[in-house]
Amino acid sequence: MSIALRQGNLLQVQLNALTAMFLSILPLAQAIPTPPTQQVIIQREVPLPENELDLPQPQTTAPLNTVMQPQQVRVLPGQLDSIPVFNSNSPEVVQTEGILLSTFPPETKQVPSAHLNFPFKGRFDIFAHHIAKAKNREETRTLFQGIIVHNPNSEPVTLNVLQGATYLTRPDALFIDLPSYLENRFGTVFAGPGSRITSDVLRGYRQAILPAAIEIPANESRMLMNLPIPVGNVTPASNGRSTLMRMSSSNSVYVASLAMFAPQSQGGVEQYPTLEQWENILNTKGLAGPRDLAPTPRGENPVQKIYGRVAGVAEGSQWEAKITDNSRTDYLTIPKRGESFSYALSTTDTGTFGTGQVQSAKMLARYPDTAYFAHGNYGIQYNLTFPLYNKSRESQSVSIKMQTPIKANTELGGLMFYDPPENRIFFRGTVRVMFNDDTGKTLTRYIHIVQRRGQQGEPLVNVNMKPGERRLVQVDFLYPPDATPPQVLTVRSSN
Repeated sequence: MSIALRQGNLLQVQLNALTAMFLSILPLAQAIPTPPTQQVIIQREVPLPENELDLPQPQTTAPLNTVMQPQQVRVLPGQLDSIPVFNSNSPEVVQTEGILLSTFPPETKQVPSAHLNFPFKGRFDIFAHHIAKAKNREETRTLFQGIIVHNPNSEPVTLNVLQGATYLTRPDALFIDLPSYLENRFGTVFAGPGSRITSDVLRGYRQAILPAAIEIPANESRMLMNLPIPVGNVTPASNGRSTLMRMSSSNSVYVASLAMFAPQSQGGVEQYPTLEQWENILNTKGLAGPRDLAPTPRGENPVQKIYGRVAGVAEGSQWEAKITDNSRTDYLTIPKRGESFSYALSTTDTGTFGTGQVQSAKMLARYPDTAYFAHGNYGIQYNLTFPLYNKSRESQSVSIKMQTPIKANTELGGLMFYDPPENRIFFRGTVRVMFNDDTGKTLTRYIHIVQRRGQQGEPLVNVNMKPGERRLVQVDFLYPPDATPPQVLTVRSSN
């Protein structure tokens, strides 16, 4: 048997072992560990930017020092799957009641244009992120978000929540200041609700507040979620709720995300809305407001391009890829000593680093004043396998790191970074790395990463590879809603 064949068999054994371990740590539902108390200063909820120029400028007049790192940026193999995603993110700041996103049929509805007529059947995802704000005491009435599901069939439908989580910014997941890298074995490290929901779903959790399953009778509707976004009584104030669920339905269903201020009793006490009150919003109201900025028309390329925010059905829940030299090989040759190459993540049409690859999920249905693509791929899982191969005659130390370079749309011969990085945070979330260490032991690490614009990052994994050795590394994460793309994964051989 040749060395290459033996190594190929060894690689397959490693892949099978990692796959078995991967499946064993992703059950349909687990109890979520209670995080320790965090001593923090509460920060106000800040809307996510509709375009890069919306981001607040750093509080400095000193010029930023740029650093060029010569390295190749490659097209990321693979593609998004075809699972539809109910994506409710516009308007992000909600100040009037109404429909956030409805895929119901427009017939019998008083505002037909608010309904996109898109049924879900089988596997689909639900993502939602919205903010409530109050400028004064008169605006502190609690905003509720409801997700209603309708069964249009003549038989009952079973709706399963496979994994899922929903968190408020306050008190569930405050935007706290964290180090760039923290081990997050138990899911107790997070900053912001987007960071927390993606960490939970990555681990296969279903939060106890969400039902495991709902049976919906024929031609009836049920509430999948009916939860508040309270702002409190101290104004001005804001709060946000982020939600991510992986769903499965036994037959076709329609879904709507709705906003309603808390109904009040005769004594003025706030109450949870009823199914009938939510159905009234669905049947009689138009789109909630205020509306976000409409995206720049396709084909135009102004200095300040507006992406818009997403409200519609996107295509793609996961990007899975085995990253090799090319389609004819089953390995990835590591760089020469002192060299590196990168694969871009969550690229948009203005930030491909010269690869021409746009990873933004396409929209299957959308409102005219919302984004043309699901820019940012919020909640989408990247599941990437690196079958590393040391072809050289020398031992080499190889690392894989996540980086947040300065966005570019052309090939520059490398990536640009800031030294030191800008203060603006562009990524906060948990990454899982699975690999065999230098002793052959299979390891799984969860690492919470905080990266600022222009930050070069630290290694997620380091391995020492002998001449001719192969080593399998798997990197996967869900792109967090609180992040700003693009990032890259960089493979480097140190000197």
